[in-house]
Amino acid sequence: MGYEWLSHALAALGGIEPHEVMQALHGTRRLPIPATAESGARLLGIWSRTAAGKPLIVFLRHDGGLDWLIVGAREMKPDELATFEGWEARG
Repeated sequence: MGYEWLSHALAALGGIEPHEVMQALHGTRRLPIPATAESGARLLGIWSRTAAGKPLIVFLRHDGGLDWLIVGAREMKPDELATFEGWEARG
């Protein structure tokens, strides 16, 4: 599976480092959740943690085959983190 960055995605990370995004994408525990961009585009949110345990959601757009475009990332909101931790606890 290949990941490519959209040009504006790196500039919009806001406190999240690119290596943290990649750690989350390659983490052993990832929860894929369908998402929709403000534009209406269909995305996939990957709920995961960095190597240091920071909970992130990385937003991807399918680019054909096994390739995905990274369109953004952000830290989980408290309600999202509670949902994610519940999922993690279920093993």
